[in-house]
Amino acid sequence: MVETMSSFWGPVTSTKECCEQNYAHSTYIAELYNTISNIPAIVLALIGLINALRQRFEKRFSVLHLSNMALAIGSMLYHATLQRVQQQGDETPMVWEVLLYMYILYSPDWHYRSTMPIFLFLYGAGFAVAHSAFRFELGFKVHYVILCLLCTPRMYKYYIHTQDVLAKRLAKLFLGTLILGSLFGFCDRVFCKEISRSPINPQGHALWHVFMGFNSYFANTFLMFCRAQQRGWSPKVVYLMGVLPYVKIEKPKSQ
Repeated sequence: MVETMSSFWGPVTSTKECCEQNYAHSTYIAELYNTISNIPAIVLALIGLINALRQRFEKRFSVLHLSNMALAIGSMLYHATLQRVQQQGDETPMVWEVLLYMYILYSPDWHYRSTMPIFLFLYGAGFAVAHSAFRFELGFKVHYVILCLLCTPRMYKYYIHTQDVLAKRLAKLFLGTLILGSLFGFCDRVFCKEISRSPINPQGHALWHVFMGFNSYFANTFLMFCRAQQRGWSPKVVYLMGVLPYVKIEKPKSQ
């Protein structure tokens, strides 16, 4: 949307914008609400990281939480500046994160352990170089959706093989936040003209950020539960201050 004051970062060079007035609140932040709405994702990822480290989960989960934080920080930089370079710093980690989810979902049944991480690493690096050179737009979206869809059957398999009621609730929360976040993001993009004429902007893209922050946290927690079950660590879902679910494990003394 149009700028309402001068820009510290110069003209907008990103290929997409959201339905929020640029620089309406500060000359240093292009889209204020879309920037600060990434904070919950960072906080939740930090909580997940602390839990993973404290209970000595496999390193893959620490990396996963760190990738969530990196993605949220990249999104903050992008929405604060609306520059093309920062846009790629937002989009490329999105692909890397999904590749990491693919590794966590599929690696337990992968017989050649070294081939999957090597392939995914090279794939992610190749995408980063190609996206920087060719600046995919529609191609990026299609590619990202395909990667997400490749994760869906495995996520469903984990769900149907999980008997724990609280763990199943995590999967349902994951799905619910995904649907709600996508709905707000869709409305922000499709009905932007109508929203611009309205005295109140519901900040749909900012709400997308908030819901997706919780979505990633619920997905990570569910996958941590499933992996702990595979390792025989007697996982159970407990609640931090009676509100936020996390996984508590009891490793055998031999481990």
